[in-house]
Amino acid sequence: MPASMTRRFLLAALAAAGPLALTTASAGPAAAPVRENPVVRAVARTAREQHPRRIYIAGDSTASQKYADVRPETGWGMVLPWYIGPRIEVINHAMNGRSSKSFITERRLAAILDVIRPDDVLLIQFGHNDQKSDPAIGTEPWTSYRSSLLRHLDGARERGAVPVLLTPAERRRFDADGKAVATHGQYPDAMRALAAAEGVALIDITAQTIARWQELGPDRSRLNFLHTEAGLEDNTHFNAAGAGAVGRMVARGLLATEVLAEREVRRLDETVPAKWVTWPEAVPAAT
Repeated sequence: MPASMTRRFLLAALAAAGPLALTTASAGPAAAPVRENPVVRAVARTAREQHPRRIYIAGDSTASQKYADVRPETGWGMVLPWYIGPRIEVINHAMNGRSSKSFITERRLAAILDVIRPDDVLLIQFGHNDQKSDPAIGTEPWTSYRSSLLRHLDGARERGAVPVLLTPAERRRFDADGKAVATHGQYPDAMRALAAAEGVALIDITAQTIARWQELGPDRSRLNFLHTEAGLEDNTHFNAAGAGAVGRMVARGLLATEVLAEREVRRLDETVPAKWVTWPEAVPAAT
Protein backbone atom coordinates (compact mmCIF):
# COMPACT_ATOMS: atom_id res chain seq x y z
CA MET A 1 0.00 0.00 0.00
CA PRO A 2 1.51 3.39 -0.98
CA ALA A 3 2.28 5.86 1.81
CA SER A 4 -0.50 8.21 0.65
CA MET A 5 -3.03 5.40 0.88
CA THR A 6 -1.71 4.45 4.32
CA ARG A 7 -2.26 8.01 5.51
CA ARG A 8 -5.80 8.12 4.12
CA PHE A 9 -6.51 4.77 5.73
CA LEU A 10 -5.21 6.02 9.06
CA LEU A 11 -7.26 9.21 9.00
CA ALA A 12 -10.38 7.32 8.01
CA ALA A 13 -9.84 4.82 10.80
CA LEU A 14 -9.33 7.57 13.33
CA ALA A 15 -12.53 9.26 12.27
CA ALA A 16 -14.47 6.00 12.53
CA ALA A 17 -13.00 5.15 15.91
CA GLY A 18 -14.17 8.37 17.57
CA PRO A 19 -12.35 9.96 20.51
CA LEU A 20 -9.24 8.16 21.68
CA ALA A 21 -9.06 6.84 25.22
CA LEU A 22 -5.75 8.24 26.43
CA THR A 23 -4.39 8.58 29.91
CA THR A 24 -3.07 11.99 30.83
CA ALA A 25 0.61 12.70 31.31
CA SER A 26 2.09 12.78 34.78
CA ALA A 27 4.12 15.70 36.10
CA GLY A 28 6.35 13.33 38.08
CA PRO A 29 9.71 11.88 37.04
CA ALA A 30 8.25 8.69 35.60
CA ALA A 31 7.17 8.66 31.99
CA ALA A 32 3.42 8.81 31.46
CA PRO A 33 1.78 5.79 29.78
CA VAL A 34 -0.41 6.45 26.77
CA ARG A 35 -2.96 3.85 25.70
CA GLU A 36 -4.42 4.07 22.23
CA ASN A 37 -7.69 2.95 20.76
CA PRO A 38 -7.41 -0.63 19.34
CA VAL A 39 -8.24 0.70 15.86
CA VAL A 40 -5.21 2.99 16.02
CA ARG A 41 -3.02 0.10 17.09
CA ALA A 42 -4.26 -1.99 14.15
CA VAL A 43 -3.51 0.80 11.71
CA ALA A 44 -0.07 1.23 13.29
CA ARG A 45 0.67 -2.45 12.77
CA THR A 46 -0.33 -2.11 9.11
CA ALA A 47 2.02 0.85 8.65
CA ARG A 48 4.82 -0.95 10.46
CA GLU A 49 4.56 -3.94 8.15
CA GLN A 50 5.15 -1.66 5.17
CA HIS A 51 8.28 0.06 6.45
CA PRO A 52 10.49 0.10 9.54
CA ARG A 53 9.65 2.81 12.04
CA ARG A 54 11.70 5.97 12.17
CA ILE A 55 12.32 8.23 15.14
CA TYR A 56 12.80 11.92 14.37
CA ILE A 57 14.33 14.34 16.88
CA ALA A 58 13.28 17.99 16.98
CA GLY A 59 15.39 19.82 19.54
CA ASP A 60 18.38 21.96 20.42
CA SER A 61 22.11 21.57 21.06
CA THR A 62 21.67 19.17 23.97
CA ALA A 63 20.38 16.60 21.46
CA SER A 64 22.02 17.61 18.17
CA GLN A 65 24.73 15.91 16.12
CA LYS A 66 28.22 17.15 16.95
CA TYR A 67 31.30 17.15 14.75
CA ALA A 68 35.02 16.65 15.24
CA ASP A 69 35.71 20.35 15.77
CA VAL A 70 33.81 20.31 19.10
CA ARG A 71 34.72 16.83 20.31
CA PRO A 72 34.07 15.60 23.04
CA GLU A 73 30.75 17.52 23.06
CA THR A 74 27.98 15.00 22.44
CA GLY A 75 24.24 15.37 21.88
CA TRP A 76 22.02 12.70 23.37
CA GLY A 77 20.57 12.11 19.91
CA MET A 78 23.96 10.75 18.84
CA VAL A 79 23.77 8.01 21.48
CA LEU A 80 20.06 7.17 21.31
CA PRO A 81 20.45 4.69 18.38
CA TRP A 82 22.51 2.39 20.59
CA TYR A 83 19.46 1.98 22.86
CA ILE A 84 16.96 1.52 20.02
CA GLY A 85 16.39 -1.69 18.07
CA PRO A 86 18.42 -2.03 14.86
CA ARG A 87 15.36 -2.01 12.59
CA ILE A 88 14.41 1.51 13.73
CA GLU A 89 16.22 4.46 12.19
CA VAL A 90 16.92 7.52 14.35
CA ILE A 91 16.99 10.74 12.31
CA ASN A 92 18.38 13.66 14.27
CA HIS A 93 17.10 17.08 13.14
CA ALA A 94 18.00 18.84 16.41
CA MET A 95 20.08 21.96 15.86
CA ASN A 96 22.20 24.16 18.09
CA GLY A 97 20.56 27.34 19.36
CA ARG A 98 17.02 26.55 18.26
CA SER A 99 13.87 27.05 20.26
CA SER A 100 10.38 25.64 19.81
CA LYS A 101 9.64 28.84 17.88
CA SER A 102 12.71 29.18 15.65
CA PHE A 103 12.60 25.47 14.76
CA ILE A 104 9.29 26.30 13.08
CA THR A 105 10.18 29.66 11.52
CA GLU A 106 13.33 28.19 9.96
CA ARG A 107 11.14 25.45 8.46
CA ARG A 108 13.02 22.71 10.28
CA LEU A 109 9.75 21.26 11.51
CA ALA A 110 8.39 21.43 7.96
CA ALA A 111 11.37 19.41 6.75
CA ILE A 112 10.41 16.63 9.15
CA LEU A 113 6.69 16.79 8.38
CA ASP A 114 7.41 16.53 4.66
CA VAL A 115 8.78 13.00 5.13
CA ILE A 116 7.37 11.63 8.39
CA ARG A 117 5.12 8.61 7.93
CA PRO A 118 2.30 6.94 9.86
CA ASP A 119 3.59 5.20 13.00
CA ASP A 120 6.89 7.12 12.95
CA VAL A 121 7.82 8.88 16.19
CA LEU A 122 8.59 12.59 16.66
CA LEU A 123 10.57 13.45 19.80
CA ILE A 124 10.13 17.11 20.75
CA GLN A 125 12.48 18.69 23.28
CA PHE A 126 12.88 22.46 23.69
CA GLY A 127 13.27 24.88 26.56
CA HIS A 128 16.91 25.98 26.82
CA ASN A 129 16.73 28.58 24.07
CA ASP A 130 13.07 29.43 24.64
CA GLN A 131 14.33 31.27 27.73
CA LYS A 132 16.30 33.76 25.63
CA SER A 133 15.22 37.40 25.27
CA ASP A 134 15.79 37.47 21.48
CA PRO A 135 12.27 37.89 20.02
CA ALA A 136 13.15 35.62 17.10
CA ILE A 137 13.93 32.78 19.50
CA GLY A 138 12.42 33.34 22.93
CA THR A 139 8.95 32.28 23.99
CA GLU A 140 6.75 32.62 27.06
CA PRO A 141 6.04 29.33 28.88
CA TRP A 142 2.24 29.37 28.98
CA THR A 143 1.55 31.12 25.67
CA SER A 144 3.98 31.09 22.75
CA TYR A 145 5.97 28.09 24.03
CA ARG A 146 2.76 26.12 24.40
CA SER A 147 1.45 27.15 20.99
CA SER A 148 4.77 26.31 19.31
CA LEU A 149 4.85 22.88 20.91
CA LEU A 150 1.25 22.34 19.87
CA ARG A 151 2.20 22.95 16.23
CA HIS A 152 4.75 20.14 16.54
CA LEU A 153 2.15 17.84 18.07
CA ASP A 154 -0.53 18.64 15.51
CA GLY A 155 1.87 18.29 12.58
CA ALA A 156 2.86 14.81 13.66
CA ARG A 157 -0.66 13.65 14.54
CA GLU A 158 -2.13 14.92 11.27
CA ARG A 159 0.28 12.60 9.49
CA GLY A 160 -0.44 9.58 11.65
CA ALA A 161 2.88 9.84 13.50
CA VAL A 162 3.34 9.61 17.27
CA PRO A 163 4.56 12.80 18.99
CA VAL A 164 6.40 12.56 22.30
CA LEU A 165 7.18 15.57 24.50
CA LEU A 166 10.47 15.62 26.42
CA THR A 167 11.08 18.23 29.09
CA PRO A 168 14.55 19.84 28.73
CA ALA A 169 17.60 18.21 30.25
CA GLU A 170 18.58 20.06 33.41
CA ARG A 171 21.80 22.06 33.54
CA ARG A 172 24.43 21.29 36.16
CA ARG A 173 23.94 23.91 38.83
CA PHE A 174 24.22 23.56 42.62
CA ASP A 175 23.59 25.99 45.44
CA ALA A 176 25.94 26.64 48.36
CA ASP A 177 24.49 23.66 50.22
CA GLY A 178 25.17 21.27 47.37
CA LYS A 179 21.56 21.03 46.24
CA ALA A 180 20.89 20.70 42.51
CA VAL A 181 19.04 23.79 41.28
CA ALA A 182 16.31 23.88 38.60
CA THR A 183 17.12 26.38 35.85
CA HIS A 184 14.25 26.18 33.34
CA GLY A 185 11.61 28.16 35.22
CA GLN A 186 8.05 27.33 34.22
CA TYR A 187 8.88 25.74 30.86
CA PRO A 188 8.86 22.13 32.14
CA ASP A 189 5.55 22.69 33.92
CA ALA A 190 4.06 24.23 30.78
CA MET A 191 5.12 21.18 28.76
CA ARG A 192 3.76 18.77 31.37
CA ALA A 193 0.43 20.57 31.35
CA LEU A 194 0.27 20.50 27.56
CA ALA A 195 1.00 16.76 27.48
CA ALA A 196 -1.79 16.15 29.98
CA ALA A 197 -4.26 18.36 28.10
CA GLU A 198 -3.47 16.78 24.73
CA GLY A 199 -3.14 13.19 25.95
CA VAL A 200 0.29 12.69 24.44
CA ALA A 201 3.27 10.82 25.82
CA LEU A 202 5.63 12.75 28.09
CA ILE A 203 9.14 11.80 29.17
CA ASP A 204 10.15 14.01 32.06
CA ILE A 205 13.85 14.42 31.36
CA THR A 206 14.02 17.55 33.55
CA ALA A 207 12.96 15.63 36.65
CA GLN A 208 15.15 12.65 35.86
CA THR A 209 18.30 14.65 35.14
CA ILE A 210 18.07 16.94 38.17
CA ALA A 211 17.59 13.85 40.32
CA ARG A 212 20.63 12.26 38.68
CA TRP A 213 22.84 15.33 39.19
CA GLN A 214 21.72 15.48 42.83
CA GLU A 215 22.56 11.81 43.28
CA LEU A 216 26.04 12.34 41.83
CA GLY A 217 26.67 15.61 43.64
CA PRO A 218 28.72 18.66 42.53
CA ASP A 219 31.93 16.74 41.86
CA ARG A 220 30.84 13.52 40.16
CA SER A 221 28.15 15.24 38.07
CA ARG A 222 31.00 17.08 36.34
CA LEU A 223 31.88 13.84 34.59
CA ASN A 224 28.71 14.12 32.46
CA PHE A 225 29.36 17.60 31.14
CA LEU A 226 31.78 19.36 28.84
CA HIS A 227 34.63 19.98 31.25
CA THR A 228 37.94 19.63 29.42
CA GLU A 229 41.65 19.66 30.21
CA ALA A 230 41.88 22.84 28.14
CA GLY A 231 39.86 24.61 30.82
CA LEU A 232 36.40 24.60 29.26
CA GLU A 233 33.63 24.33 31.88
CA ASP A 234 30.27 23.99 30.15
CA ASN A 235 27.48 22.96 32.50
CA THR A 236 24.79 22.77 29.82
CA HIS A 237 26.24 20.50 27.14
CA PHE A 238 27.23 16.88 27.54
CA ASN A 239 30.22 14.71 26.92
CA ALA A 240 29.69 11.13 25.74
CA ALA A 241 28.91 9.88 29.26
CA GLY A 242 26.27 12.54 29.92
CA ALA A 243 24.69 12.16 26.49
CA GLY A 244 24.59 8.40 27.02
CA ALA A 245 22.82 8.82 30.36
CA VAL A 246 20.16 11.07 28.84
CA GLY A 247 19.80 8.92 25.72
CA ARG A 248 19.09 5.92 27.92
CA MET A 249 16.47 7.93 29.84
CA VAL A 250 14.77 8.69 26.52
CA ALA A 251 14.79 5.06 25.41
CA ARG A 252 13.47 3.88 28.76
CA GLY A 253 10.75 6.53 28.55
CA LEU A 254 9.70 5.38 25.09
CA LEU A 255 9.25 1.89 26.47
CA ALA A 256 7.46 3.06 29.64
CA THR A 257 4.97 5.14 27.64
CA GLU A 258 4.38 2.19 25.29
CA VAL A 259 5.46 4.25 22.31
CA LEU A 260 8.00 1.51 21.65
CA ALA A 261 7.68 -2.18 22.45
CA GLU A 262 10.29 -4.23 24.29
CA ARG A 263 11.56 -5.67 21.02
CA GLU A 264 12.22 -2.13 19.78
CA VAL A 265 14.67 -1.14 22.53
CA ARG A 266 17.92 -2.64 23.78
CA ARG A 267 20.73 -2.18 26.33
CA LEU A 268 18.47 -0.33 28.77
CA ASP A 269 20.47 -1.65 31.72
CA GLU A 270 23.84 -0.98 30.13
CA THR A 271 26.08 2.04 29.69
CA VAL A 272 27.12 2.65 26.10
CA PRO A 273 30.94 2.88 25.95
CA ALA A 274 32.24 6.32 25.00
CA LYS A 275 34.38 4.71 22.30
CA TRP A 276 31.21 3.82 20.39
CA VAL A 277 30.46 7.51 19.85
CA THR A 278 31.88 9.06 16.69
CA TRP A 279 32.16 12.66 15.55
CA PRO A 280 32.10 13.21 11.76
CA GLU A 281 34.84 15.43 10.42
CA ALA A 282 32.78 17.92 8.44
CA VAL A 283 29.57 19.82 9.12
CA PRO A 284 27.09 19.41 6.22
CA ALA A 285 26.82 22.53 4.07
CA ALA A 286 23.01 22.82 4.32
CA THR A 287 22.53 23.63 8.02
